[in-house]
Amino acid sequence: MTAHDPKSTERFDPELFMTYVRRGGHSGALGISYLGHGEDWVELSLPYDERLVGMVESGIVASGPIVSLMDMATGLAIWIRLGKFRHQATLDLRVDYLRPARPGRAIVGRGTCYGVTRSVAFVRGVAHDGDPDDPVANVTGTFMFTE
Repeated sequence: MTAHDPKSTERFDPELFMTYVRRGGHSGALGISYLGHGEDWVELSLPYDERLVGMVESGIVASGPIVSLMDMATGLAIWIRLGKFRHQATLDLRVDYLRPARPGRAIVGRGTCYGVTRSVAFVRGVAHDGDPDDPVANVTGTFMFTE
């Protein structure tokens, strides 16, 4: 397998993976990019783009791209914690919106994997537009391994 193959048996590299998925697909179309990671977390960025605005007169990014950002961030956090890519499906991703994102600002999504069983992984995260102490949304979720 090549270095850009997300199924590679080498230790999972989220930065390399995001380089791969930015070439196409949903995350690539949204412009989601890698910011950083630790042992069980990852941070990604969703740049402000007028095409993602829900209501033109408000300039506020619609909820769908934020859900996609957080699904990707929490899903990647699982692979980081496992140290490898593993097929999974999002069972549940609850997104509690606390306020609208400020127009013109990138949204940062930080996902953390806090638990893994044989068949399910548990995640949480936060989306913000510059201050993690003033979140746009909090998320919790579960992913099921499909293999």
